[in-house]
Amino acid sequence: MKLIVGLGNPGPQYEKTRHNAGFLVIDRLADRRARGAIARSRFQSLTVDAAIPAPPAEDEKCLLMKPLTYMNLSGQAVAEAVRFYKLMPERDVLILVDDIYLPCGSLRLRPDGGAGGHNGLASIERSLGSDRYSRVRIGVDPPGIVNQADYVLGRFTPEQWALAEPALARAADAAELWAARGIDAAMNRFNAKDAAARS
Repeated sequence: MKLIVGLGNPGPQYEKTRHNAGFLVIDRLADRRARGAIARSRFQSLTVDAAIPAPPAEDEKCLLMKPLTYMNLSGQAVAEAVRFYKLMPERDVLILVDDIYLPCGSLRLRPDGGAGGHNGLASIERSLGSDRYSRVRIGVDPPGIVNQADYVLGRFTPEQWALAEPALARAADAAELWAARGIDAAMNRFNAKDAAARS
């Protein structure tokens, strides 16, 4: 069992905001791997069971999760699911999260690391007692002179969305590869591809 968590805030006022990049990737994964499934309310989250191909082995069972705790308490939901399934975060948990330090449209995969000022990641680290869990950081551009909270809770500009939309699809691809073959394989493919695209 793998746990794939997209971070964001619930409610229509937050739909397609920069801070909800993780939710947007989960939506794409659910459409690919669990189309028609009804989301269930579990672990203070909306969840969908999915199966991701992992040839030559059997499909990998995954729980796709969108915490409903709001961003700053995301760790409560993640920790509940980790305890219930007796998961090892360093091997079984992937977090999809927005990143203001990356250009819009870019991705960065990591096997562990600090929160980098992101309240959702800080909450997860506190709740798990560790920063050893994989994450896909999705670039949303720096806020510039705009207040950071206002910026991340705002929607992508049309120019940003043209870059973000394909990046969200790549992030879903990266999550599938992580589930099938692990973080090293996902980093080797998607970090290298992203660096090549920027150069």
